[in-house]
Amino acid sequence: MNIEPAKYPMILSPDEAASITASLTRMGLIGEHEEPELEPLAGGISSLIVRARTSYGEFCVKRALPQLRVAVEWTVPVERNSAEVGWMRIADRFSPGSVPMVFGQDTVGKAFAMAWLDPQHYPVWKSQLLDGIACPGTARAVAEILSRIHNTCAHKPEIAGRFANDDIFYAIRLDPYFNAAAVVHPDCAATLHAIVRRTASTRHTLVHGDISPKNILVGPRGPVVLDAECAWYGDPAFDLAFCLTHFCLKCVWRPQSTADYLGCFDTFASMSLDRCEWEPVADLEARTCALLAAMLLARVDGKSTVEYITEDCDKNRVRRFARERLHCTSNRLTELCAAWGKEWARP
Repeated sequence: MNIEPAKYPMILSPDEAASITASLTRMGLIGEHEEPELEPLAGGISSLIVRARTSYGEFCVKRALPQLRVAVEWTVPVERNSAEVGWMRIADRFSPGSVPMVFGQDTVGKAFAMAWLDPQHYPVWKSQLLDGIACPGTARAVAEILSRIHNTCAHKPEIAGRFANDDIFYAIRLDPYFNAAAVVHPDCAATLHAIVRRTASTRHTLVHGDISPKNILVGPRGPVVLDAECAWYGDPAFDLAFCLTHFCLKCVWRPQSTADYLGCFDTFASMSLDRCEWEPVADLEARTCALLAAMLLARVDGKSTVEYITEDCDKNRVRRFARERLHCTSNRLTELCAAWGKEWARP
């Protein structure tokens, strides 16, 4: 199935504006009786995101939505908002500067306020990659941020208890990606379901859950990571596979830049594996390979498809590669990367 984002006008309804204003009031970020200037922002299907100009300054306010902005029903718990704030505060503690500053949280309205970062100085990494700007240094810096958090939070019962978000992670990641792809590919269903079970039962450390270039800003002092509402104490291989998938899929969009994209792949993978301290590296790499193959299939046949792969011939090539790798015995990311490069070097 191919689920396209639903079309929503970039205008706040009176109820949405009132809810954001109420949240700003509860967070103490506007003056008494103040009517803030609110500007809705594009880019998210799971949250209402607003730029708020107030007498106290500018903020980016994010409120979780129960129904994702896609063309079919896809509901997820709004409690994920608290997980996102929790992840950002941990990231700021152990990797300062890698997330926007959080100014307040409204548990009543399921919203929080963070620093507004000017797009002129903080371009989105996805936009750069789509334009063929693939800098291994950015990939290395993102991997370093993730590795620091993964290592610091590994096997910490107190953190595991705070992020025991198994139901949310299943609802927003495992089910709509892999179970949905299994419906389209019944002959791969047993393998995909096994990957779901293994991922759901693996609990090593704190996972971001949405390490996508669209959620990473390339700041003047390094990457800034956003959108941690999938945060969960589980399998860090998911973070690795999620990001690596995007390097692969950009080759479909811009084949002439394949070598550059796969240079980012190699840099991110090498740094992530080299920095792993919580388990044998071979175990992490094996699970990452399996998740990467499943993710490639899910991004063309799950509920959250990439919008820039539109040609059937390209989708079929991704499907063929992913299906083959699902049944491949290789557990090496270098081999998977080389195989993908050969695929997209062909006309």
